Amino acid sequence: MRQKSGKKKKKRPHPVRDYLFYLLVRLIAIFVQMAEVNTALSWARGLGRGLYTVYGRGRARARENLRRSYPEKDEAWIEHTARRSFEHIVMLVFDVLYTTRLIQLSTWRRYIDLGDFSAPMQEMLGGRGIIMLTGHYGNFEVLGYAMATFGLQSYSIARPIDNPYINEYLVGVRQRQGQIIIDKKGATDSMLGLLSRGATVSFIADQNAGRKGIFVDFFGRKASTYKSIGLLAMAYDLPIVVGFCRRINDRYCFQIGLSRFIRPEEWKKQEDPLTWITAEYTAAIEKFVRQDPQQYWWVHRRWKTRPPEELKGGSSSSS
Repeated sequence: MRQKSGKKKKKRPHPVRDYLFYLLVRLIAIFVQMAEVNTALSWARGLGRGLYTVYGRGRARARENLRRSYPEKDEAWIEHTARRSFEHIVMLVFDVLYTTRLIQLSTWRRYIDLGDFSAPMQEMLGGRGIIMLTGHYGNFEVLGYAMATFGLQSYSIARPIDNPYINEYLVGVRQRQGQIIIDKKGATDSMLGLLSRGATVSFIADQNAGRKGIFVDFFGRKASTYKSIGLLAMAYDLPIVVGFCRRINDRYCFQIGLSRFIRPEEWKKQEDPLTWITAEYTAAIEKFVRQDPQQYWWVHRRWKTRPPEELKGGSSSSS
């Protein structure tokens, strides 16, 4: 079966509508911020359950991804985990409203447990270039903000939100402590210069890479994964840190942890270093997702692009 082209039609701008929606979001944000953070998070869980109920296509996709990733689990577990995944997505949105107020150099220990992430932090703060990876899991926004709060000059690659006013607001939050956001489009040239100067560059590394990606195992299925991360590591002889930021007990409280620290001497022993690196960091993402699958974004289309051998065999595209 032939796959659809990955190109999307360019959306027409709607500045008035976008601005009115932005004003509505800011008004809701002001109301939410009047509450204590954990009270607001209880509202977020309720909204997440509501979203799960009304967003039928996303609900079906999350369930199907979970069934294929956990074939040994029953339908009750699938349903519960998919619904909780939606709750965690909305909680992340609410977290953004509180993060600049709560995560400060003098207060972060109340909300964040660094655990075994201290060792790679020392290397990153030492000025050595490092590639840092995470996935759509827990609160990756808090992870980036916390790194900047600790004094790490980090650069994160991100796709802008379609609404330019909301995008500007979110970028402002992300950059409040010094994290620099680079537009995903045309980021390659910027990254080359940054890595050559010893910067830390961060990616969310569990997105579908289309037909040009490398297919590696992720939860027992082939998933198209970006080549660029491995190519950058090899070109600049850089270590790769795979970390996560996991929520604790549904509260504004997080564990930042290390899943894998991949050093150059490891891939230099491999016959195909690029594929090995890509498979290794993808396995590290799977490892922390399995520790609490409720916090993963099962709704996104990680397995959308199928490998050529499946298409030749007549398989259809996956979720």
